[in-house]
Amino acid sequence: KNEYDLLVIGGGSGGLACAKEAAQFGRKVAVLDYVEPSPRGTSWGLGGTCVNVGCIPKKLMHQAALLGSALKDAQHYGWNISQPVHHTWSVMAQGVQNYVKSLNWGHRVQLQDKKVKYFNIKGSFSDPHTVRGFTKAGKEVSCCDNIVIATGGRPKYPTHIAGALEYGISSDDLFWLKESPGKTVPLLIDVSLECAGFLTGIGLDTTVMMRSIPLRGFDQASHVSKKKQICFTTQQQMASLVTEHMESYGTKFLKRCIPTKVEKLKSNRLQVTWKNADLNTEETDSFDTVMWAVGRVPDTKTLNLETVGVKTNSETGKIIVDASEATSVPHIYAVGDITEGRPELTPTAIAAGKLLAQRLFGQSSELMDYDNVPTTVFTPLEYGCVGLSEEAAVQCHGSDNIEVYHAYYKPLEFTVAERDATQCYVKMVCLREREQRILGLHFIGPNAGEVIQGFALGIKCGATYPQLMKTIGIHPTCAEEVTKLRITKRSGLDATVTGC
Repeated sequence: KNEYDLLVIGGGSGGLACAKEAAQFGRKVAVLDYVEPSPRGTSWGLGGTCVNVGCIPKKLMHQAALLGSALKDAQHYGWNISQPVHHTWSVMAQGVQNYVKSLNWGHRVQLQDKKVKYFNIKGSFSDPHTVRGFTKAGKEVSCCDNIVIATGGRPKYPTHIAGALEYGISSDDLFWLKESPGKTVPLLIDVSLECAGFLTGIGLDTTVMMRSIPLRGFDQASHVSKKKQICFTTQQQMASLVTEHMESYGTKFLKRCIPTKVEKLKSNRLQVTWKNADLNTEETDSFDTVMWAVGRVPDTKTLNLETVGVKTNSETGKIIVDASEATSVPHIYAVGDITEGRPELTPTAIAAGKLLAQRLFGQSSELMDYDNVPTTVFTPLEYGCVGLSEEAAVQCHGSDNIEVYHAYYKPLEFTVAERDATQCYVKMVCLREREQRILGLHFIGPNAGEVIQGFALGIKCGATYPQLMKTIGIHPTCAEEVTKLRITKRSGLDATVTGC
């Protein structure tokens, strides 16, 4: 008889959710979790990417930057604030890191309370039902009826660039720095601009180097299920507005520039050399910190997947799963960022993990629904969205069958502070025929995540444009601008909101 009913490899959001849900059914469950230190030696506790080096520290540092902007606004509202205002990185970092450590401890307590066995060891398959872990004391072998792989991903390093690994850091390191990174160049190719946004917001000299287009990897903006075989594209109009706002508030951008090497100077600063594709020139500048943000790769290299026959995508390295999260080996499953074709989002991993446990042990047949998943980019001016992008809607239904309602608006809070609202924008993508079902909603402005979350329910339930127009807005709010959308892109009329 196998030792465990369920073994979860990976102690992130999806894996922990699955383990705790399975334990609710009285099953014997174990979790294996081990964090391989980053090339710079950074490591952390139980909880996975979101808790330690993702959503949580990112949102808290984003909040720090927003408070800095609020201090500037406050003077227009009559507050007397001594100038200049300084930000102390070490104070912020200590507060963020202490909170993250409290979450690490909370996860361990929850596992103990639910009688889930926790092993802080690295797991590897020795056969389809056996996972071998290595501890300081030797080998720990676990035989299991069902196994869930939820090891997530780790930052990618461009090792073909001289000095990239030796001198650069990743977001894994940034959130655990005890001292300020100083003048920083996030070298962004495929991921969001959130780190650059909060670094600028707390007063650091920040330059973003981009090979191609911004927010290129933010495919969740237009995510629908893979069964529809749609080639997804990012909402480039929205991405441009986000980066324009960042530029206006001090973030520098080096566009269509490709880094070629990083060298350490005698001053201990880092000299970055890059090729400017537009000018066909070689350029250099020096920085205190170089941060690579060029995407993430599945953390599978030590799992020995090929031995047990778990199939992966040869290009991405992600595990191929079906609608029930099953891999090519019937009793082995996978959830979260490690799975092919799934949005890399914490809430979807948690929901998928819980539903999987319910199907395995609770006689449920409910599958995870990956359509119309809302999400937000926490840039200085936030971008939230749910459903299809305009481009994806056109691909699905054709341009003649799509109606796009949009508006440029000014948040009331911006008026007295005399803040520029040029990039505050909302766009709703609808079908033209019959009831005009809403296919997607995109919002750029303050608290975009809070705005989109509520509307996501309506879109999930099949809300239509006429229904939304009958919805009374809460005045004065930014969210009410969604209920007042009247101008279509097709009309060519000015979409700027005037009056209150």
